[in-house]
Amino acid sequence: MTKIQKLLVANRSEIAIRVFRSAHELGIRTVAIYAYEDRYALHRFKADEAYLIGKPGEPIKSYLNIPAIIAVAKQYEVDAIHPGYGFMSENPELARACSAAGITFVGPTDQALEQLGDKTFARNIAQKVQVPVLGGSDAIASVKEGMQIAAQLTYPVILKAAKGGGGRGMRVVQSEKEFASSFEQAQRESLSAFGSPDVFVEKYITKASHIEVQLLGDQHGNLVHLYERDCSVQRRHQKVVEIAPAPNLDPQVREALCQAALKIGRAV
Repeated sequence: MTKIQKLLVANRSEIAIRVFRSAHELGIRTVAIYAYEDRYALHRFKADEAYLIGKPGEPIKSYLNIPAIIAVAKQYEVDAIHPGYGFMSENPELARACSAAGITFVGPTDQALEQLGDKTFARNIAQKVQVPVLGGSDAIASVKEGMQIAAQLTYPVILKAAKGGGGRGMRVVQSEKEFASSFEQAQRESLSAFGSPDVFVEKYITKASHIEVQLLGDQHGNLVHLYERDCSVQRRHQKVVEIAPAPNLDPQVREALCQAALKIGRAV
C-alpha cells in the first residue's frame, strides 16, 4: 500500500483545516485551494501550499471546478485528493477524474457515489433491500409534475436537491400555492451549490428526530457501522449540533437503524 505524500483538500474553511491537521499529524504534506473571495481565509494559511482556483465573482463555482482542481493537483505533484464534506464530497465525477489522473480519491468509489450520492437513486436501493422509506419521487422535470406528486403525498412536502446535501436546495412546501416558487428556488440553489438542478419531492414529517448512521468500508469489502448520531438540532436544514449516542432512542430502533444502514451499504 502506497503512503500518501501530498494531499490536496478540495474544500474550504474549517472543513479543510480539520483535514490539514490530521494530515500534519500523519506526516503528509498539504495543499489548499482557494477562491479569489477566500484569499484571506484561514484555511489558505494552514496548508503547506495554497493555490488560487477559479475567477473572481465565482466563490462557489470555483470549488466545483473539477478540471481546474485536477490541473492544480497534477501541476504540483499531488497524489491524493480529499473532498471534505459538502461541495463535491458526493460527486462521482471528481472520483472518476482522480482515477483517470492516477490520483487517489480519499472517499468511496465513483460507483458507490453514483448510487448513494443521488438521493433518489439511494432511496430506490433502500426499497430493493427492503428498508422502509418515506413516500417520494424521482427527480421532477416540471412544476406540474411536482404538484401532481405533492397532491398524492398530501401537504406538507419538502423539495430536496437530488445530488447534494448540507441544507442547500431544500424547501418545505405547506400548500399548493407555494409549490411553483419553492420549486424554482430549490432548483436554482441546487444548481449553484452542486452543479445540478435536479430536485425531488418527499413527504415532510413536521415533528421528527433526524438520526444518521455512519458507515466505514475499505477496499477489501469490509463494512461496519459506527452507530448513530442525532442531528435534529438544525438551522435552515443545516445541522448545528450532532449528539452521539442519540438520546432517548429505543435500543431496538437503534439496532434496526444500524442494520438498515448496513443493508444499503452492502448493496453498493
